[in-house]
Amino acid sequence: MNRFARTPRSQQTSENVNKWQRLGQRLKDPQWRKYGMTFLLGKMGAICILYALFALATAFTGTPAHADDPVLKGNDIVNPVNTAWTLVAAFLVFGMQAGFTMLEAGFCRSRETVNVLMECIVDTCLCGLLFYAVGFAFMFGHGNGFIGWGDGAGHNWFFLNNAPATYESTGVAFLAIWIFQFAFADTCSTITSGAMIGRTGFIGDLIYSVGVSGLIYPIIGHWTWGPDGFLATMGSEGHFLASLGTGFHDFAGSTVVHTIGGFVALAGSIALGPRLGRKFRRDGGGPMLPHDLVMASIGGFILWFGWYGFNPGSTLSAMDYIGIGRVAANTTLAACSAGMVAMFYAYPQTKKWDVGFTVNGFLAGLVAITCPCYWVSPTGAVLLGAVAGVIVVMGVNLLEWLRIDDPIGAVPVHGFCGVWGTLSLGLFACGKYGATGPLKADDSSPLTGLFYGGGMQLMKAQLIGSGITTLATFGIGLALMYAVKATGTLRVSREGELEGIDLHEHGIPAYPEYVLHESATPHGSGLE
Repeated sequence: MNRFARTPRSQQTSENVNKWQRLGQRLKDPQWRKYGMTFLLGKMGAICILYALFALATAFTGTPAHADDPVLKGNDIVNPVNTAWTLVAAFLVFGMQAGFTMLEAGFCRSRETVNVLMECIVDTCLCGLLFYAVGFAFMFGHGNGFIGWGDGAGHNWFFLNNAPATYESTGVAFLAIWIFQFAFADTCSTITSGAMIGRTGFIGDLIYSVGVSGLIYPIIGHWTWGPDGFLATMGSEGHFLASLGTGFHDFAGSTVVHTIGGFVALAGSIALGPRLGRKFRRDGGGPMLPHDLVMASIGGFILWFGWYGFNPGSTLSAMDYIGIGRVAANTTLAACSAGMVAMFYAYPQTKKWDVGFTVNGFLAGLVAITCPCYWVSPTGAVLLGAVAGVIVVMGVNLLEWLRIDDPIGAVPVHGFCGVWGTLSLGLFACGKYGATGPLKADDSSPLTGLFYGGGMQLMKAQLIGSGITTLATFGIGLALMYAVKATGTLRVSREGELEGIDLHEHGIPAYPEYVLHESATPHGSGLE
C-alpha cells in the first residue's frame, strides 16, 4: 500500500469527531483537569520569564535605535547580473594571452620561442602590478582631459585606494571593472612585444614595458575612455572642439588598445632594426620562415574566441542583450570576411594559399570591427572586414619595402587596421544604435555615418581622435624606445643573437631533443 495515498474525506471527518469526544470525556476527569491546568500555567510562566530576561538585557545594553533607512546613491548599488557578465568577459579577454603567446611563438623561429614565452608571461605579471599601482587611476580616474587620478572628490585611486562599490554609473562592481580593463591593458603590452621578437634584450623588454603599461597606454587611453578625457568630451559645450557637435567614439578599442599597441610596436621595430640575417625582398630576400604554423593557427583561433569577451563584454551590461548579440554577430562576420579576402588578395604574390596571411587576415578583421561593432549592421561588418583583409596584406608589403622587421605582422594587423576600424565608423554607422546602458540600450541619439546619410560630422570626429592618438603614441613610443636603446639594454649583443636569444637570455632551447630545420639551430647549442 502506498503510504503517501490520501485518506478519504469521510474517514478524516470521523476521526476529528472522535478527538473532540475524547477531549470532552477527559475534561470530566478531575485528575486530568488538574494536570492540564498545571501544564498550561507552566507554559505561561516560561514565556513571562523570557520576557523578563529580555527586558533586563535591554536595560544594560540599551534599546537599538530605529534609525532611518540609509540613503543609497546610484553608484553604491551593484548590479549582480552585469557584474557577472563583465567578469566572464574579463576571463575571456585574459584567455587571449594564451592565443597571443601561441601566435607569436608559432610565427617566430624556434631559436626565439623561449624568449617569446618568457616575455608574454612576464609582461602579464608586470602589467597587472602596474595597472594596480597607477595605470587604472591614470586611465579611468577623474582628473582633467589628459590624465586621471581618482574619484573627483579628492580621493586618489592609486593602488586601488578609496575604491567605491561600483565604477561610475555602470552598476558593475569596481574591482570587476578593474580586472576587465587590466586584461585590455595586457593585450596592448603583448602587441608591442610581438613586433620586437628575436633581438630584444630581456632587461630592455622590462624597461619599455613599464613605460607602455604604466604610462603610455593608460594616459593616452584616458583621452578616449576616461570620464573626462578630452576626446571623450570633444564636441560638447565647454570642451575641446565644441563646434564639432560630437565626440570621438571607440566602443571596444580599435584605437585605445590596438592602435596604441601597434604604433608603439612600430616605434620599437624602427629603434631595434632588423634581426641579423634578415634580408628583405627588395634586396633579393624574404621573411624568415615561421617554425610552427600549427601553433600560430591555433593561437589565432584562441584570439578569435577571446574576442567574444573583448567586444560584447564592452557593453558592461548583460541587460543589453540585443546589443550583445549584434556585437557578437558583427565580430564574427568581419573576421570571416577579412580572412577570406586576405587569402585571395595575397595569392597572386606567391601563387600559393598562404596560411600566415589568412590568420593575420581574420585577426585584422577582428581589430577593425572592435571600434564600430556596436553601431554597424552585419552588412557593414562584412564590408569593413573585407577592406581590413586588403590593408593587412598591403601593410606587410609596405613594411617589407621599408625594411622594417615585424616577425608576426603586429603593425599591419593592430596598427594599420586599428586606424581603419576607427575611421570605418564614420562610414558605416547605420543610424539605428546609440549607447549601451546598465538596464537597456539608449537609441535616442544614434550614430550615423557617411554611407547612411549622416554626412561628415562623425567622420571628422573619428579622423581627429584617431590622428591625435596615433601621432602621440608613435612620437612618445619612439622617444621611449630610443631612451631604452641609449641604456644599451634594448637589443641583445651580436654574439648573443648569433648564439640564439633562447640560449643567451634564458639558458635553454624550446626543443632540446630535435631540430626542425638547420637554419633554426642556435649557434653554441652543440646541435650544429
